[in-house]
Amino acid sequence: MAEPSTARKRTAQKPAPKKKPARKTEKLGLVARVRRFIRRTVFWGVVAVFSFALLWTLLYAVINPPTTPYMRAEAHRLVTIKREWVDIEDIAPVMARSVVAAEDANFCLHWGLDVNAIQDAVERGRGGASTISQQVVKNVFLWHGRSWSRKAIEALWTPLTEAIWSKRRIVELYLNVAEFDEGVFGVQAAARHYFGVDAADLTPTQAARLAAILPAPKTRSASNPSTFTRERTRAIMSGAATIAADGRAECFEN
Repeated sequence: MAEPSTARKRTAQKPAPKKKPARKTEKLGLVARVRRFIRRTVFWGVVAVFSFALLWTLLYAVINPPTTPYMRAEAHRLVTIKREWVDIEDIAPVMARSVVAAEDANFCLHWGLDVNAIQDAVERGRGGASTISQQVVKNVFLWHGRSWSRKAIEALWTPLTEAIWSKRRIVELYLNVAEFDEGVFGVQAAARHYFGVDAADLTPTQAARLAAILPAPKTRSASNPSTFTRERTRAIMSGAATIAADGRAECFEN
């Protein structure tokens, strides 16, 4: 008779399993669902943005940009702008060499970002490390002005363009969207605006002058150059001859 009593006593002493409060379980489930929704939204958002950038870049590999965000803004401000697209085959080869010598002498040696130039710029605490590829991304796809957000997008987008576009295509786009005077875009419009000739007929001096005004097209003139612009022109002419001789022009001339 004692054994059944002991068994009942032991059964009575065994604690019942604790149940989690229903509200707490529901709260944890809601938090998990919200987190999962946010992760999925961010993931698909990134995929959508990348896909859009990829398709836009692929499109401009074969189609010439009809306009750019900056051109539209200037056209709205000035009412009208000068611009005429010209294929790179119809641009004097010395013009391409001049802009590369002036803006990005190692253009054929990097993949869009010149790491050494960026490090030098950081050490000096100054800008000026943008490659021609970066400038094309900014001019064709993005907005002007100094901002970390634009620079970050530019830095991510540039390797994509380098993977899709040839170096020759990048130079062609650059020469056709760069601003050479207020409301004057592209080398064809600039050649006629300053010298009354077509881009195909530019002389080495004229090409170097156009390249010399690129960093500040609204304050420099290719037809009425300042002392600084004349000195810069001579340096660019020398640089263009150098990159032609040492092979740093081969990637966009062949």
